[in-house]
Amino acid sequence: MALIKFNDPFRFPWNTSALTNFLNADDFFNDDFFAKDSLMPAMNVKESNNDFEIELAAPGFTKNDFDVSIDDAGLHISAEKSSEEEEKEEGYLRKEFSYNSFKRSLRLPENINLDKKIKATYKDGILKFNLLKKEEAKVLPKKVIEIS
Repeated sequence: MALIKFNDPFRFPWNTSALTNFLNADDFFNDDFFAKDSLMPAMNVKESNNDFEIELAAPGFTKNDFDVSIDDAGLHISAEKSSEEEEKEEGYLRKEFSYNSFKRSLRLPENINLDKKIKATYKDGILKFNLLKKEEAKVLPKKVIEIS
């Protein structure tokens, strides 16, 4: 008995292009609900032996636009900026305005030393934090034991 490939798309009523489009992940997840928030700043977190360094890309703000706090729940960063410009000339009025804001919260590991001063800087559109680790959390250098 030979096997013959069956290629009739109308044999099964549920095999339609609508079902195929629905199940296509590229189309299904291409919706505003699943869209990545373009206003959320990109972030890098680097861990070293002594500290954590957090960088947030937030161009267009000034250091006074940021509101940063830390508590038991974590590090909370928010920023808000608005501007309005109006130009009146004979026969017309031009108004422009913009508004930009974001909020971001990070859960911090338990080995962060909250008693030490947390260093924060904002330069060239990058908000940078330096969070020191507790002494007991630091990785001790490897000690080689000589066998005699």
